[in-house]
Amino acid sequence: MVNLFKPNTWFAPPHPLIIQNREAFARFDQSKPLTEYTFVVCDTELTGFDRKRDEIISIGAVLIRDLQIDLGATFHQYIRPRNIEHTQATLIHRITPQQLALAPPLAEVLPAFVEFAGSSLMVGHFLPLDMDFLNRAARKVLGGTLSNPGIDTMRMAQGYQRVLTGHFQEEEERSCSYVLEDLAKEYHLPMFKAHDAFEDAMQTAYLFLFLLKKFRKGGLLTLKDIYQAGKVGNMWY
Repeated sequence: MVNLFKPNTWFAPPHPLIIQNREAFARFDQSKPLTEYTFVVCDTELTGFDRKRDEIISIGAVLIRDLQIDLGATFHQYIRPRNIEHTQATLIHRITPQQLALAPPLAEVLPAFVEFAGSSLMVGHFLPLDMDFLNRAARKVLGGTLSNPGIDTMRMAQGYQRVLTGHFQEEEERSCSYVLEDLAKEYHLPMFKAHDAFEDAMQTAYLFLFLLKKFRKGGLLTLKDIYQAGKVGNMWY
């Protein structure tokens, strides 16, 4: 008889952090005012965009409480990649191979980041990319993925631009750069150093609060308001 079960295919049960994370969002309430949520604005630096080969080499994040950046609650950590050849792909991030060689591995950094994020909502610029790498790592390190709801500031900006121009269909959207740095310049926001996980997280936090202020002036006061607006195509999720 052919053995259909290969050796070493046993998976450990989810880490207590993953169980706690799932429980935190099991009965998630979207109807509360936006001021009652905490947000973790995060960014990752990667060795590349190949989801099978590339790795996370830095995570940066800042917490937002009461719709204000809490500079006393920040997270920034370099991560030593498993593949040492990836250190040659870090020049754009201005991270040296020596810094990565001295950094802790992902297995040490990721649990600390999950604890930092806690029951906050995730915010990022083109968040699906960051979450894809974070969840791929979480499956390996913690035995499960994160349940934190997410908000993508790039889609927020696209929705805001459509409102400004009166074009509510994506095909009618005016030509516009949605690069984080370009948006910060267009909206006259404080500028931070690009291609650094923590600096990009700070840049995204300022963009998020700017756009959230605009949406609240438009009468969107709860998280549910924001999500429902996204479903009709002129906001985001």
